[in-house]
Amino acid sequence: MRFGPLPIEQALGCILAHSVSIEGGRLRKGLQLEAEHIDHLRRAGLTEITVAALEAGDVEENDAARLLGDALLANTAGLRVTKAATGRVNLIATRAGVAMLDLDRLTALNEVNPMISFASVPAYHQLHTGGMLGTVKIISYAVPERDLERACAHAQGALTLAGPLGQTVSLIITQIEHGADETKAIAATKARLDALGSPLIEVLTCAHEKGALINAVHAAKGEVILILTGSATSDPNDVAPAALIGAGGTLIRFGMPVDPGNLLFLARLHEKPVIGLPGCARSPALNGADKVLSRVLCGVPVTSEDIAGMGVGGLLKEIPTRPRPRQA
Repeated sequence: MRFGPLPIEQALGCILAHSVSIEGGRLRKGLQLEAEHIDHLRRAGLTEITVAALEAGDVEENDAARLLGDALLANTAGLRVTKAATGRVNLIATRAGVAMLDLDRLTALNEVNPMISFASVPAYHQLHTGGMLGTVKIISYAVPERDLERACAHAQGALTLAGPLGQTVSLIITQIEHGADETKAIAATKARLDALGSPLIEVLTCAHEKGALINAVHAAKGEVILILTGSATSDPNDVAPAALIGAGGTLIRFGMPVDPGNLLFLARLHEKPVIGLPGCARSPALNGADKVLSRVLCGVPVTSEDIAGMGVGGLLKEIPTRPRPRQA
């Protein structure tokens, strides 16, 4: 592609690089110049304009964006690509899920040619239906076909959307005082589960005691168990983790480097995932539990090492209900 100033008599068929005011209106940048446009420019007193002229082997920006978008979505369910405009297409989720990204392939895509770009949400980001996973932008008016082909090759298989498994969920709430009102906590939990297509089939309450919680864990019918304690879980030997182990479960991780959300634990009871929710999960605001819950409900494995890696980017927005704000 050639880019630069050109006499208007030679600009027929070229792409206008910058908007130009003419009598009665404007010619917008990106316009492919036809004879009537040249006449308008001449009557406006212009003799030279800046244009982009495609050459053999070039792919126009919208065609290039569409081809790269299609390559990114090859054999990928749960995503659609928007119509190309101004060298851009967006990748939109058609269902809830977790973004699974091959960072090496996407980085290689963006290294091919600076004029060919793809920006995405972070890896493992939770998406809702209609959410944007990423955007392709062809920065120049055209790119070489050979570069586009290389970028498309890197794009193949570089992303997927892990969809919800539809697992049933039991919520166990321990209480310091019998009959404590947990309406808001239940509503916040249900909203999270609804967003991920996982039904909350029961809410069990019990005393904040190891034995009572062991019984509740055994009684839980859901394929996933969530535990929300009436008092903050502050140690792996505290009531909730100890009860989970006493029920025959295995503690995978206690504590996470995400704030708010530090006091989360992850465990398994036979084949059932168990998440000990931090107290901030009583609020609908984003917290560390969302990062773990979305992966579990979409069948994405979560290890202790995975949770350790959540610390980078784990400083989340302050929430109004936080008992001790970060500011001194």
